[in-house]
Amino acid sequence: MKLFTTLLAPLFIQAVSAHYIWTTLVTSTTSTSAAVRMPVNNSPVQDVTSKDITCNANPGVATQTVSVAAGSMVGFRLDNTLYHEGPAAIYLGKAPSTAAAWDGSGANWFKIAEWGATFNPFGFTDFNLAALNTTIPASVPAGEYLLRIEQIGLHVAGAPQWYISCAQIAITGGGSANPTKVSIPGYVAANDPSLTVNIYYPTPTAYKVPGPPVFRG
Repeated sequence: MKLFTTLLAPLFIQAVSAHYIWTTLVTSTTSTSAAVRMPVNNSPVQDVTSKDITCNANPGVATQTVSVAAGSMVGFRLDNTLYHEGPAAIYLGKAPSTAAAWDGSGANWFKIAEWGATFNPFGFTDFNLAALNTTIPASVPAGEYLLRIEQIGLHVAGAPQWYISCAQIAITGGGSANPTKVSIPGYVAANDPSLTVNIYYPTPTAYKVPGPPVFRG
């Protein structure tokens, strides 16, 4: 039994260390963790219908809301690298009042970036990266938003794992675009083929990132 436990211990440590947290908001002018509603640990969310899918399970309170100009770079940095194969996306959610006061509920969200799959050989474009960045569409209206990132580990077939963080930002400049919005949860069904897929066998020949299409402005 002692030998069995000794052999299992490295596997358990490896499994835990392969989890990760989006810890840092990155913009073209700053990087900070104070604007991130920090997850309490690196355990993934596993129920896409749960309210935890919005900004993770009982995240901490962010103490900062960062100003970001429409049309500029924004993104997140990880405390690890993306060890689990799967897609990623960044969403904006328009706060009804302030970002700090909003829990993310309601149909206020739209996708501004996604990272999907490549083929021959099959894999995901975000694999082994430690940060994901995009550009806020220049036409997005000014105001306070939650910026939400998700990466979905598909390494266990039929049991997707979401790694999620939300950060508080205030977009300046911008335009008058009105992209189609979704609720989170509600933006994707648990039986969506992009979540139930076995990425190992048979090897996928097509893949669509879950959720709505990307709004590019």
